[in-house]
Amino acid sequence: MIDNNGRSIDYLRISVTDRCNLRCIYCMPERGVCEMEHTQILRFEEILRIVRVMAGLGVKHIRLTGGEPMARRGCLELAQQLHAVPGIESISMTTNGILLKDKVHQAFLAGISSLNVSIDALNPAVYSRLTRGGDVSQALCTLQQALEEGMNVKVNTVPVRGFNDEDLIPIARLAQEAPLCVRFIELMPIGYGTQADRIPYAETAKRLEAAFGTPAEDSQTHGHGPARYVKYPGFKGSVGFISAVSHEFCASCNRVRLTADGRLKLCLNHTEGLDLRSMLRQGADDTEMMDEISKAIANKPGRHAFYEEISDHEERNMNAIGG
Repeated sequence: MIDNNGRSIDYLRISVTDRCNLRCIYCMPERGVCEMEHTQILRFEEILRIVRVMAGLGVKHIRLTGGEPMARRGCLELAQQLHAVPGIESISMTTNGILLKDKVHQAFLAGISSLNVSIDALNPAVYSRLTRGGDVSQALCTLQQALEEGMNVKVNTVPVRGFNDEDLIPIARLAQEAPLCVRFIELMPIGYGTQADRIPYAETAKRLEAAFGTPAEDSQTHGHGPARYVKYPGFKGSVGFISAVSHEFCASCNRVRLTADGRLKLCLNHTEGLDLRSMLRQGADDTEMMDEISKAIANKPGRHAFYEEISDHEERNMNAIGG
């Protein structure tokens, strides 16, 4: 699918649930959020039908997200079914890793070849504070299991001033010691992310260079996302930077999102999109869905405009959008 800005859209991120076992400070309040009712959430057969339709339009890559995708029973069975859809070339998952512990082999057998594990601190006390009660040792166990399975493994870290400042260098060392990618993702001003203090990409990069030396550009491809990757001297793995705020990469965006309640979301920071749940439940056939999806994606917003006044600025929390 080609949108009106000439971008090829072949990557679909699917939020299978808005629920999560953690309460990260930049994602949701300490007491959690009002969860969607079961009738609001797409059924697995509905997700499968949407993916079949979108695969017919050129979608090749699927990422399962949440909330926490493993918080929904049957998530790995869904992955296995998605893996079998003609035209789908890869299935990946973004997870905090805790509920996936000891199920990584099952995930691999289901067709999940790439795993992004969100770890914002290695210090147990800092991790617990950031996640409001999480145990980092469980996430690290999942990380190790994924490496042993031969998965493509990434660590996602969001630098937040006043919380994990001192953990950025230790986290980067994970890529020094193992063949994985550590990715530092700039905090985006969405939902509870507006209440935390972002550490800009340039500051994080400067700290890492002071600790590890001048990096070289990494020409290897690491998935289908927008990260810029470098390799520091002596590192087995790579370090990536996703700096949507400091360095907008909208011109090369190749993705759309399917929210847990069935909305095809065209841009992370815009509310406009397409209500696929209603279309499904009102009896639309595949041809109608293809036509409407194609029209919607053609009009995918040109850029996110985080710090500009736009009429449809996204105000929901990340757990409801799909991280």
